[in-house]
Amino acid sequence: MITVRHAEMRDIPAIERLLGEVLEIHAGLRPDLFISGTTKYTREELGAILENEKTPVFVAADEADRVLGYVFFVLQDAPKSPNMRPVRSIYIDDLCVDETARGQHVGRTLLDFVKHYAKEHGFYAVTLHVWEGNDRARAFYEKNGMKVRETTMEYDV
Repeated sequence: MITVRHAEMRDIPAIERLLGEVLEIHAGLRPDLFISGTTKYTREELGAILENEKTPVFVAADEADRVLGYVFFVLQDAPKSPNMRPVRSIYIDDLCVDETARGQHVGRTLLDFVKHYAKEHGFYAVTLHVWEGNDRARAFYEKNGMKVRETTMEYDV
């Protein structure tokens, strides 16, 4: 059975390992941007994130409390703009499932948790970004009800 709980300081080593897995996927897609062998956050940054109530981190764990995946999200207040409705959203900053646990519905469990959390707390939407070329991630999110709402384009100079 998979349970989702708030990440704790004791989970940092497992989260760091999973951050490394995500980084390698991104470095393979965009070696011009991502540096292989690194991670998105330092141990100190992770500690600060875990302590910040605006940047919740949850982990999916098995019966032995082994971390199988995580989701980082950011609670975003509505932008102050006269032409936009004042909606709050949850931005999924990162979601990762341990490569050895893929296919066991860990990702779906984490995403369902975020969707339930958003509904329960009165958020308008759950958003995230997927790098072009990360077809498995995009297919996963689309299969789980997410839709493309905006496209970012770039021109390399």
